[in-house]
Amino acid sequence: MSDWQQISLGDLETPVRRKAAVPPQGSRASMSDSYALRRLGEVMRLDIQRTPMNPATTYRLAGVLNAGKGLVAKGEFDGGDTAYAAMNVLRADQVVMRKLTAWEGPITVVPTEFDGFVVSNEFPTFTLGPELMPEWIRHVCRSPRLWTEMKNRVSGTVQRRKRLNPEQLLQIQLPIPPREVQTRIVELLDAVDDQITALDTEADVLDKLWWALGREMVAAVTDKATVPLASFCDISGGLTKNKKDLEQPDLVEVPYLRVANVHRHHLDLSEVARIQTTQAKADKLRLYAGDILMNEGGDKDKLGRGHVWEDQIPDCIHQNHVFRVRVTNRHFDPYFVSAWGNTFGREWFETFGTQTTGIASINRATLSRFPVPDIPLSVQQDWAGRLGAIVETMDSLRIQASGLRATRASLAAGLLDCAIDIKSAELEV
Repeated sequence: MSDWQQISLGDLETPVRRKAAVPPQGSRASMSDSYALRRLGEVMRLDIQRTPMNPATTYRLAGVLNAGKGLVAKGEFDGGDTAYAAMNVLRADQVVMRKLTAWEGPITVVPTEFDGFVVSNEFPTFTLGPELMPEWIRHVCRSPRLWTEMKNRVSGTVQRRKRLNPEQLLQIQLPIPPREVQTRIVELLDAVDDQITALDTEADVLDKLWWALGREMVAAVTDKATVPLASFCDISGGLTKNKKDLEQPDLVEVPYLRVANVHRHHLDLSEVARIQTTQAKADKLRLYAGDILMNEGGDKDKLGRGHVWEDQIPDCIHQNHVFRVRVTNRHFDPYFVSAWGNTFGREWFETFGTQTTGIASINRATLSRFPVPDIPLSVQQDWAGRLGAIVETMDSLRIQASGLRATRASLAAGLLDCAIDIKSAELEV
């Protein structure tokens, strides 16, 4: 299915040497035994090019994303449509940061395609000295260690208005390896990033395939007779938080699913909250394999989205904004019903859901009359199986990409802090 090859840290054990010990915090060698800490002001300088706003000229505006994720194009504007008399010009391979909310890591290196874009004076720019590779600094900008250093230097009294001045950024100290080592670090991290991108791209292709097959399913059965969901399912709301429950003697703590856990054709169980409730309520709301989870509210295009519970977590319940739909008629397949809710149901719930103050929702009565095709079980299972096979492969790719991101984060931290010696490393992809 895929032409990528996974990188394993085991492949790096021979060429990559880890430091035997890390000196205490505060030592100049605490981040590296090989490279002394140097102020950024020694290897790059503040270098801002201002351009007056000409009413007859069209400018391209850029923004800086958090966590070192790069730049984003924010559209074009005429010089006469802004209150700024002048703006900063971005130049390729410069570092640019946002002074406001600097603890969020809004810093990156300007790529070639953003050369000539403009930003406000909230975004100072810096030119790199010959000791620094722009590609290496781009990876440094994605390092949580740099964001922490930035956060520790912000000034101001109001949290959301605290700023990091250019002079404060230039005071940050980092271990600066020679350019040839920077080159090897860039090659290694770029190779890992390429594999993550390949996994994400293939998963995105499968997601589009899932939707295409879903549309095919809807077209194939759209003229069939339907029955309301409540005619063959038991529909239940979830737990509503109640302070009085905490006063009961039979309290138990159980995992419970929130709207954030329930997505279209998959469940995100990476972070599952726990809640205290009575034993009676925990028993009543306990999820069982085959239960369909469907969201009650949120954005209008997310109404009714969900997936089938497969008993991944014992004794799990659900919150009141997530419906539990339990099929009680063996002539209906829960995976087909869930797929139908995620495809045909997306538009149906948008049409029949309600929206107040920006939040859309469906109530139990609306969900109860949701029309489901009354077709043979074998046909339901065929569609559910075909769609499920796509989801299974797509989920596998997403999991692999997530694992590789975690590996990359650990590897990047070691390489950029010079806790891993990359001088002789060889990468096999």
